Amino acid sequence: MSANDLISNLERLGEEFLAAIQPLADEQAIRAAHAQFLGKKGKVSELMKELGRLPPGDRPLVGAAVNKVKQRIEDRTAQKLEDLVNAAARADLSRTVDVTLPARPVGGGHLHLITQVRLEAVQIFSELGFVVADGPQIETDWHTFEALAIPKEHPARDMQDTFYISGEEILLRTHTSPVQVRTMLTQPPPIRIVAPGHAYRRDDDATHSPMFTQIEGLAVDEGLSFADLKGVLIHFVSRFFQRDLTVRLRPSYFPFVEPGAEVDMQCSFCMGSGCRVCKGTGWVEIGGSGMVDPEVFAQVNIDAEKYTGFAFGMGLERMAMLRHNVNDIKFYYEGDVRFLEQF
Repeated sequence: MSANDLISNLERLGEEFLAAIQPLADEQAIRAAHAQFLGKKGKVSELMKELGRLPPGDRPLVGAAVNKVKQRIEDRTAQKLEDLVNAAARADLSRTVDVTLPARPVGGGHLHLITQVRLEAVQIFSELGFVVADGPQIETDWHTFEALAIPKEHPARDMQDTFYISGEEILLRTHTSPVQVRTMLTQPPPIRIVAPGHAYRRDDDATHSPMFTQIEGLAVDEGLSFADLKGVLIHFVSRFFQRDLTVRLRPSYFPFVEPGAEVDMQCSFCMGSGCRVCKGTGWVEIGGSGMVDPEVFAQVNIDAEKYTGFAFGMGLERMAMLRHNVNDIKFYYEGDVRFLEQF
């Protein structure tokens, strides 16, 4: 087939498409006609298989004709689809609207469950003189680890699988403890803060999420002891669960506190007698705590001979799960109204 024959056939296909699309008034039909001519197996595409058989000198001329026909088909298709949209809009405007009819009711929204729990926790700690402190979610390695007595070679880093942003220096914070560091660097004792906020770790299962919400507390003053720490935790647990629950502190290791302790509370479902939630033990773990390590005080220029301090932290998703018997952390983030409207 010669170049002139190809160009003639292309022009014929262009006219054929215009005639075929003219009476169509349905989007699917219009798109089907478009595909019939410009699809992978469309008429124009099939004709283009002849292009490779032409002498090299004729190919630019035929290529220009192809582009011209394709553009005509694309333009006409777009115009037909736009005509459909405009026709639908005119039909909407032509409807008779009775403006005297009452409006459809719109349901009111409410705060997300995690937000409710965070605000309630802050309120409970404020009763003991704690104030809210905030800090960036994108942190430095120094504020997140080094200042908390966790150097680069420390095995505790394996406990917190970190999202690094820039090399090994900039990262998404793995806990809200950097807020404690920043507060101690800028505020002399006495200090009483809580730091609620998002933290990030490479963790994902029924009880863990790559993003989660923590609340951590820090108190620094003269003469603070483990008894003060336990008193704060008992107050929080009793107020949050609205019943008298016992708290126990189990010895545990955290690099930035010495001594450190896991915080267990008496199971709020069975009151310690043993059930499915507490796995028959009568106790439920809710977080970690301990007395601030003097090495941390050295990093932030606080006199460890004069001041002592305690710190604690817990996941707010965990606390909400225990109070409301939620069995999968993903429910908080899926946006399912059927779940959210229960709270």
